[in-house]
Amino acid sequence: MSERVKVAVVGVGNNVSALVQGIAVHRATGSLVGISRPVLDGLGVADIEFAAAFATSPDKVGRDLCEVIFLPPNNFPRLASELPLSGVTVRRGLTGAEPGEVERVAGDLAGAEVVLYAAPSGRPETARAYAEAALLAGAAFINTTSDAVARDPQVLNRYVAAGLPLLGDDLASQFGTSVVHHALLRLLEERGLTLTSSYQVNLGGTEDFKNLVENSNTKHQSKLNALAANGSAAERVQVAPLGYLPHLESQKVAHINIEAQAWGGTSVSVDVKLKVHDPAGAAGVHVDLIRIAARALRQRRSGYPAEAGPLLKSPPGTSV
Repeated sequence: MSERVKVAVVGVGNNVSALVQGIAVHRATGSLVGISRPVLDGLGVADIEFAAAFATSPDKVGRDLCEVIFLPPNNFPRLASELPLSGVTVRRGLTGAEPGEVERVAGDLAGAEVVLYAAPSGRPETARAYAEAALLAGAAFINTTSDAVARDPQVLNRYVAAGLPLLGDDLASQFGTSVVHHALLRLLEERGLTLTSSYQVNLGGTEDFKNLVENSNTKHQSKLNALAANGSAAERVQVAPLGYLPHLESQKVAHINIEAQAWGGTSVSVDVKLKVHDPAGAAGVHVDLIRIAARALRQRRSGYPAEAGPLLKSPPGTSV
């Protein structure tokens, strides 16, 4: 049996709820539904163990992780009727780089190999403060938000110098808008069609989505980064501002349109509607990023592990 990967999670919202519940269901049933790689670098999904959790809401601090994931405004559905307590008490998190607070959190990270930063996007100072805490604690750091952490050369260089892995930025959902949109654009190019125009619209009902609507700058650029591999064609792709619709709860509804020209200038039009539970799409990628980070740490590979690239929208070298 592999040595379990001890993970600290920052932010106890819908994405962490989906992750915690999904791992528990997998352990209880052995189900491989939605799991792309049951074993990755010798580590199974069930080898992921939660060692610490951080949140800023007074309603969450001081309670067990498996209680907190069901507290409002979290609205990801229950995957099983009962979930035993984890034994992990949610600790008070950072709201910035306050004097002494980064060191306090670094102490609370003792024993964790990997820090998964899953707090809302749009708080770059807080994201970097947690990256600093993980660096002090000697842990690998995963930034799942669109805030620039791994793309910051100074931060990345410090992780390299410390011999620690740094993964980021902004996860590409397991089957989300950017993944589907990119695949369709690539297919057009491979089949010799000429892109005329394209757009995507994203609507969601989670608190994370609400925050992204209010702090959309980094997310908008990150989505464009995810499509940039299509070269000059990406200049003809538009990403509409995100829309927050509370009644959608944890579901995201996306609309993708592609207009192109085929042989002889004849027209081609593609319209796709995608409806998914956004937190589930994040969790399906989190389980791989965690294991990649843990294996890189154990193999003493520092900096950004290239194998994480397909799971991220904005890896080092992309636009901020």
